[in-house]
Amino acid sequence: MAPIPSNADIEIRLLLEAVYAKYSHDFRDYAGASLKRRLSHAMRRFDCDTFSELQSRVLHDPGSFQQLLEIITIPFTEMFRDPSYWLALRDEVVPLLRTYPSLKIWVAGCSTGEEVFSLAILLHEEGLLERAILYATDINPLALERARQGIYSVSGVREHSANYQAAGGKASLSDYYSAAYSAVRFDRGLVRNVTFADHSLATDSVFSETHFISCRNVLIYFNRKLQDRAVGLFHESLCHRGVLALGTKETLDFTSFADRFEPAVKRERIYRKR
Repeated sequence: MAPIPSNADIEIRLLLEAVYAKYSHDFRDYAGASLKRRLSHAMRRFDCDTFSELQSRVLHDPGSFQQLLEIITIPFTEMFRDPSYWLALRDEVVPLLRTYPSLKIWVAGCSTGEEVFSLAILLHEEGLLERAILYATDINPLALERARQGIYSVSGVREHSANYQAAGGKASLSDYYSAAYSAVRFDRGLVRNVTFADHSLATDSVFSETHFISCRNVLIYFNRKLQDRAVGLFHESLCHRGVLALGTKETLDFTSFADRFEPAVKRERIYRKR
C-alpha cells in the first residue's frame, strides 16, 4: 500500500493546484523536497500557520502571489559562476558557434540576468555578439525586469570580477559597467540583441530554432517528469548538432532524451544534439 500523505502534503498539493488554476503558473512537477522548503519559508514570511492559510492568502491577494513567486523561483546566481564552465565555453563551444553565419541563443530560466550578461560579455570578447540574437526567459516578471535593467550591488560584483578573471576574461569586468553609490549598471550595448520574455518550461512550447541553449541550475528544481518535458523542448529547439549546457549538478543521463545527446564537455555538463 502507498503511504498515506500527511496533512501538509495534501495542503501543498491543493495549494499548487489553486495557483495553477488562478495564475496559470504550474509548480506541480517541481521537486518535492526543495519546493516544500520554499513554501515553508513563504508560510513563515506571511505568518501563516498552515499551507491552507497560505493558499487562501495568495488566492485572494495577487501581491502575495508575486511574493510567493519570488520565493519559489529565485535561485542562487552570480556572474561567471563555475569559471571552469566558462573556460570550456571559450575553448570548446565558441569554435563551434563560429561556424554559423548567425546565432540564436536561448538562456532558459535567466532569473535576474547574471548568466545573460556573462554570456554577452564572453560573446563580445570572442567577436560573436554582433551576429547573435539571444532569448532570455523566465517565469518571474520581477526577475526579468531586473535582468533588463542590469543593475547589481557593488558588493556582489567584487565576487563576479574574481569569477570573470578565472573564466578567462580578456579585460577587466569594470570595463563593462558604470558604478554609482552602492550599485553598478552594465553596458546596455551588451543586451542590445537580447529579448527578455516570460516563458515557462512547465507549460509553454518552443518559440524558435536555436544553436545554443543555456539552462543551468534549473532542472534540479524539477521532478523527473518535468525534466523530461524541459529537455524535450530543448531538443526540439536546437538545430542539428546544437549545444545544450546544464548546471554542474545536472545531467541528461536519466532523462528520456539521454540517447539524443552526446557529451561535448562531459565534466562541465555540455552536450551536443545527435
